[in-house]
Amino acid sequence: MSSANVFTKINREYYQLTGAERKIADHIMLQRQECQFMSISELAEAAEVAEATVSRFCRRLGYRGYSAFKLAVAGSTAVDPPANPPYDEAAPEDSVAEMCRQLYAADVDAITQTLTTLDPACVTAAADLLLAADRVLCMGLGGSMILAREAAHLFSTAFPNFYAVDDSHHQAIRAAMLTPKDAIIYFSYSGSTRDMLDLMKLAKERGAGIVLITRFPKSPGAALSDIVLECSAKEAPLQMGSVAARIGQLYLTDVLFNEMCRRDMEGCQERRRQVAEALAGKHL
Repeated sequence: MSSANVFTKINREYYQLTGAERKIADHIMLQRQECQFMSISELAEAAEVAEATVSRFCRRLGYRGYSAFKLAVAGSTAVDPPANPPYDEAAPEDSVAEMCRQLYAADVDAITQTLTTLDPACVTAAADLLLAADRVLCMGLGGSMILAREAAHLFSTAFPNFYAVDDSHHQAIRAAMLTPKDAIIYFSYSGSTRDMLDLMKLAKERGAGIVLITRFPKSPGAALSDIVLECSAKEAPLQMGSVAARIGQLYLTDVLFNEMCRRDMEGCQERRRQVAEALAGKHL
């Protein structure tokens, strides 16, 4: 996906926008096809903002004016397929086979988008930070905590110092005891939850390193993180933790895990062999 794609720009800049500008962004993201045909007055009315706000929004994204912005929307719409509908809006007339194909396409697209925006330098830097840490705490809130537990499980098969911390109060307790030799992997699609920001501020005060896996690289959480890995999977407002978005984040987790393992292939293979032997007796 080209860096000039207007929808990518909106997503990346979203948390830098004012409240009124976000109303424009929300309307455009939900009505991509229609917006390329709207006048500035029509868009302002639909988003319930002033025309001057629309003009300021266009300039913030790097366009000379509304006409240039509309051209960019038209170009991006031609190459960027519309977002997949939330599961609860699937057409009743669709067959099970068609539904399966749509979900498959959404999940594959989540990985494809993430790969497109993935910065190898960030992967390298994140691996360096985590390998140097004495302890790595895997954290998230709500559905993101499920991803944090999965990450802790995966990393613990090859590295002995990864731990999942579930409860938000327990997270605060553990963050208060961090040292400069510790690190956090935090999962947050939005990168903008209050508890996460409070925890990150505490971790920064303690000198710990922070790796954030998020959709929005310019979110408040990203500003507090040392390294940001961007999951580019799209999610409609009512999806709230879609499988496709989680697959994008899991892909980043897998990339980071493999980058760390390949730094010490023999050591990781030996530790994974020991883990396999310890678990062998638990299977029939």
